[in-house]
Amino acid sequence: MAEQIAEQAAGQISQQVAEDRVARPRPVAVTIGRRPEPVHDVAVYAFDGMAPFELGVVVEVFGLARPELGGLLAAPWYGLKVCADRPGAELDAVGGFALTARHGLDDLAAADTVVIPGVRNAFSGVGAPPGRQTGGVSPGLVEALRTAHERGARIVSICSGAFALAAAGLLDGKEATTHWRYAELLQQRYPRVRVNPDVLYVDNGDVLTSAGSAAGIDLCLHLVRRDHGAKVANSVARRFVVAPHRDGGQAQFIEAAVRPVEEDEDGIARSMQWALDHLSDPLTVSVLARAARMSDRSYLRHFTARNGTSPMRWVVTQRIAASLALLESPEGTVEEIAAAVGFESAATFRHHFGRVMRTSPTAYRRSFGRGVA
Repeated sequence: MAEQIAEQAAGQISQQVAEDRVARPRPVAVTIGRRPEPVHDVAVYAFDGMAPFELGVVVEVFGLARPELGGLLAAPWYGLKVCADRPGAELDAVGGFALTARHGLDDLAAADTVVIPGVRNAFSGVGAPPGRQTGGVSPGLVEALRTAHERGARIVSICSGAFALAAAGLLDGKEATTHWRYAELLQQRYPRVRVNPDVLYVDNGDVLTSAGSAAGIDLCLHLVRRDHGAKVANSVARRFVVAPHRDGGQAQFIEAAVRPVEEDEDGIARSMQWALDHLSDPLTVSVLARAARMSDRSYLRHFTARNGTSPMRWVVTQRIAASLALLESPEGTVEEIAAAVGFESAATFRHHFGRVMRTSPTAYRRSFGRGVA
């Protein structure tokens, strides 16, 4: 009987896909013998004159089927809707093509996660009196964002999308980031926002912002990590062919002159790989400099210039990253995990974990651990 039900369900799904090749059906969790779990709805905003890269990142992460995840998922994958101020209207995209969004702002306001991948022109209204500097943000979008936030939705911006969140008042009193090119303008226009131009993204829990275009990948992977754990996020990153977590911030990209790679810098890469193989060992700048066959002073200067962060800050980040898979396992105490990844004490581990992940190791294990009470 169960096999007949499964065959019937599969036949119905195949027929629906065949009959509606243009309109993609909403993802449905099909199970036998139990009630299907609800899909987490993600809505991404599309607008006339948009650059397609940021929209593509959101579609790639949340809208692509993920058969490779198999048994890794403890909950259904995301359902994605592309929304616009006027659903069905043709929207010009940078590059000489157009797209059409089938969903409107009502669907955006009703989603579980809302992503604003940019605004049409962040510099719109520069020089106008306060209150009339629209920044390319429509009143309808502002209202939809406020409605979604009041409902408890998670609100996310990429690049200049932070201007839409700020216009809705969702960043007041919060730390936020945007592309370094817009950071000063965002701070001037919205003085109640604490703009940090140096980071790749900022997670305030229900409101998250990211820097320039590629930082949107980092933030989307961070959301997957929050929702489904490090193993799933790593799998998505592998399919994306990107690192699961990048180190450093925007400082390494701000008007940096392109220069040839010096011969000594080969030692930087060698020392970084050596450090990854010896995370549990005591690591200092002197130890890493010896692995690179460089003086401490030269190593510190070259490492920081190359990576946009200091050697020891990078080491801490790698140790935190290594701890995630261990925390998701039911085996090992926080103290044992801290020692395994090279921290001198559990207290030091908790301090750095909280700074990097904005939560505690215990809370992370409670949220993402498999079989952990």
